[in-house]
Amino acid sequence: MKTNLSSQIKLEYIPSKYYDPQGELEVTSLTREEKIYTRIFENLTVGSRYLAKHIVERITKSIAEHGKCVIAIGAGQSTLPVYAALIEMYEKGEVDFENVVFFNLNEFFPLTKDGPSTWKRLQQVLFSHINVRPENLHTFNPSTNKADIYDMCREYAREIEQEGGLDLTVCEVGPMGSLGFNEPGSLVSSPCRLVLFSQEVRQSLAKDYGVEDFPKTAITLGVADIMRSSRVMCMAWGENRSKVVAQAIEGPVTDAVPSSFLQMHNHARIVLDLSSADQLTRISMPWKVTSCEWTDKLIRRAIVWLSQEINKPILKLTDKDYKDNGLGELVALYGSAYNVNIKVFNELQHTITGWPGGKPNADDTYRPERANPYPKRVIVFSPHPDDDVISMGGTLKRLVDQHHDVYVAYETSGNIAVGDEDMMRYFMMFDKIAPEFGFATEEYKKLSNSLVDFIAHKKPGETDLPEIREIKTMIRQAEATIACNFIGVKPDHIRFLRLPFYETGTIKKGELSERDIEIVKKLIEEVKPHQIFVAGDLADPHGTHRVCTDAVLAAIDELKDEDWMKDCRIWMYRGAWAEWEIDHIEMAVPISPEELRFKRNSILKHQSQMENAPFLGDDDRLFWQRAEERNRATARLYQDLGLASYEAMEAFVEYKPIR
Repeated sequence: MKTNLSSQIKLEYIPSKYYDPQGELEVTSLTREEKIYTRIFENLTVGSRYLAKHIVERITKSIAEHGKCVIAIGAGQSTLPVYAALIEMYEKGEVDFENVVFFNLNEFFPLTKDGPSTWKRLQQVLFSHINVRPENLHTFNPSTNKADIYDMCREYAREIEQEGGLDLTVCEVGPMGSLGFNEPGSLVSSPCRLVLFSQEVRQSLAKDYGVEDFPKTAITLGVADIMRSSRVMCMAWGENRSKVVAQAIEGPVTDAVPSSFLQMHNHARIVLDLSSADQLTRISMPWKVTSCEWTDKLIRRAIVWLSQEINKPILKLTDKDYKDNGLGELVALYGSAYNVNIKVFNELQHTITGWPGGKPNADDTYRPERANPYPKRVIVFSPHPDDDVISMGGTLKRLVDQHHDVYVAYETSGNIAVGDEDMMRYFMMFDKIAPEFGFATEEYKKLSNSLVDFIAHKKPGETDLPEIREIKTMIRQAEATIACNFIGVKPDHIRFLRLPFYETGTIKKGELSERDIEIVKKLIEEVKPHQIFVAGDLADPHGTHRVCTDAVLAAIDELKDEDWMKDCRIWMYRGAWAEWEIDHIEMAVPISPEELRFKRNSILKHQSQMENAPFLGDDDRLFWQRAEERNRATARLYQDLGLASYEAMEAFVEYKPIR
């Protein structure tokens, strides 16, 4: 099974001049804005292998020099593929851990018997698979009283000193740019200590560990301890880290982004995948650091940036504007600013269409979608049972109204996002009317009593009973069906795939498997679509979108050589958290004020998600509010660039399978 197919989404935006076929983006001339030694790879698999290789090199060198290697090791989600690569190297006989001394970088406090623990995770994902000696494993004393934490932290720091200090620290760029559990506000001189988590970090950790009620405090090695390490290897994967990664690597050294302190370390390196590096200058604005290989997409990106930078519509940009902002090379290539302006303006103009399925019997030379065949068979894949209307509700309505044969496939049940209170509201309502429909049996009463008792005594983070998960699934399916009926999707065209990876009953999901891919593949083979719409929102805080995206793209990859599949276009939409950058957009569907209200009403059919959806972070807007504001912002951006003014827009990027 192919993996990491979602990374292909980004690759076509990088000029080939900067892309190493071996999987790395490393051109010295491009790195002058970067203040930390940074390596960028196509995906986390390649990046993790690189990190594992260099960790092994450091282990070998340290043991050769002084008989052992002392490593402080974190247990963040980003580190797990690195440890998997280390285990693989160990099993091949490429590394020996007998003389490696490990110190836990941080731990939650207080520890509970069944609660989350970084040390437990490290035991599960690394230590139990290698030949490390028990006496070489060091962690914080979990039975320490809060009053004794200061002394325990001092003793832990002395243990590191007694081992000769840290040869290496392995960690990740955390949420908000944290380093270890050193959150914003931590000083460069901060020692090992007890820290308080922010709400956003708690929610991120809860997702990583699959626990809803997460500890509020933890013990961590301080920034000062990490900075004393001879080497620091830090990593970040995924688009949701891209903003803070850019701040840490290219921004000023500041306690607001603790990872930026690594700029002051002589032997620190950060390893990234293409998504997490997306906002670094060499990826996002290479014209600032080198002479560029000017592809159409890079030109569009540069001109949109210039227009926003000096607050001018595209058609008003002058030769002087280009030269004053480092883009004189484009004027030389095209003869004048006007020639570049009109090229980019026309490209953006041609992305706008009110016919997302193609306009029948019309010239489609400059339209995003072809006119024929008409009507088209269309599959809209929705990760959760409301992502379709949140992300592309206006476009979905257009496709139905323009008489295309539209299928909506909900990839997961979404049951984890139904609160117990919402579930009981529906269940108690059914309890009242059940006798009228012949359900007042002893079995039903027994089930009712057991469910009520379970909810009343449910512990934080406890997995729901299978019966409760099924009821929550039914609630979400009913809401999705009502929303589809409201839009006009045919009842027999609504599919609930319930991909197995999701059905764990906990926040933490399973891995993508062939079973998931086969379910998606079967539907595509059944419909033989002319269009597929799929979520490309790889920065969603649930993580579910990424797995769902990879499931669809893996199925497409297996079917891409079928004759009917060669005539299928794949369009990627984004969710409630972010929109495609305008220089990437290839189809923009305008939404009128009336259509925007209709979209809002479609979202409101999902009543169980109005207030209780998890992982909203510090953004307390409801889904319909975020969707509307995002769609209006896209329309304003087109208007600011000098194009037509619309109430709102939904945007899409075409995905082209690699053949």
